[in-house]
Amino acid sequence: MKGFWRKLVEKFSAGGGERVDWEALLLEADLGLALTGRLTRMLSEEGLLRKPPEGEERIRQELRSILAGDPPKVAHSEKPVVILLVGVNGGGKTTTAAKLAFRYGKEGKRVVLAAADTFRAAAVEQLEAWARRIGTLFVAGNPGADPASVAYRAHAQAEEEKADLLIVDTAGRLATKNNLMLEAAKIRRTLAKRDPQAPHHVWLVVDGTVGSNALSQATEFHRAVGLSGLIVTKLDGSAKGGMIAAVKEELGLPTVFVGIGEKLEDLEEFDADRYVDEFFGG
Repeated sequence: MKGFWRKLVEKFSAGGGERVDWEALLLEADLGLALTGRLTRMLSEEGLLRKPPEGEERIRQELRSILAGDPPKVAHSEKPVVILLVGVNGGGKTTTAAKLAFRYGKEGKRVVLAAADTFRAAAVEQLEAWARRIGTLFVAGNPGADPASVAYRAHAQAEEEKADLLIVDTAGRLATKNNLMLEAAKIRRTLAKRDPQAPHHVWLVVDGTVGSNALSQATEFHRAVGLSGLIVTKLDGSAKGGMIAAVKEELGLPTVFVGIGEKLEDLEEFDADRYVDEFFGG
């Protein structure tokens, strides 16, 4: 993510750097139409359109304001706390499920991993391999089984094992495929039969390199299943990261964790100040 802002400023500057096409720059930074429009109007109203250093500092302040607040925490509960992971194919859900299990296991929590992706045998095998490596409990269903039934059974087993946390990995689905989105909503309803408060967290796992498309994904998933947060993967690569602010601005959804590599420990709690600093290159 680091270093892209300066390149964009150079790309969209004219007149010896005194004039910046702020709208084009902010859109290119994946901040989305709504937030780009608001920030551009703000700079205009405050007379900062032709003052690049001051304009940049004002945007920096506004992004900090948008992202202020503590991300949701996994609190202790008498019943297992349930995290439901959703997202499109290739976003990194299965690996993220393992990273979460590893992280919370290191905190002393007893974790159950559930493979509710019953369509891809490879996904189940991958999650099972991660579970063995981490040393955590694992629940899966038969190929082609109803994913909601797997989640239901996993919750029952988590209760039986007196687990603190149940992490449910679901099949990747396109946000535009209505039948698959309905299936994700069914998993949520089925978990609520076991515990009216479950799932306690519904997190969209999104690839940071998809740019502004992350906002459309979040919008569709939020409409279908009611998200409570985001996990953004691959922020160690070419991702600009602007979508994190765009999603918070438009949907009010915080980013909870960011993925910065392939190792189990490469999952960090989202830090707004650090994010803003890295967004602008330090």
